[in-house]
Amino acid sequence: MRYLMMSKTSDQQPDQQVYAEMAKFVEELTAKGVLLATGGLDTTGFKLSARDGEVTVTDGPFTEANEVAGGFVLVEVRSKEEAIELGRRFFAIVGDGEAFAQEVYGP
Repeated sequence: MRYLMMSKTSDQQPDQQVYAEMAKFVEELTAKGVLLATGGLDTTGFKLSARDGEVTVTDGPFTEANEVAGGFVLVEVRSKEEAIELGRRFFAIVGDGEAFAQEVYGP
């Protein structure tokens, strides 16, 4: 099972200890073959919408910066429970926050 997990942006800048702990976590997931991709996300972005064959592009930002996803991870796990456990470990490192996860279907 693959899950795309996105975390909201935070007003607080992480300290060096958080960066170091997150780097170890990422290395562990990479070594286990669980981590497929990770990265930060631009908070402005753009929106595509289509109507009657016409595509419209609207530049962001669309909401308050702390309400949008600021980073993501794509993982391959055996179960939803394993994905939840990775989320628990993530918050144990970064502290309070909010994240959103969706199962990814397809090859």
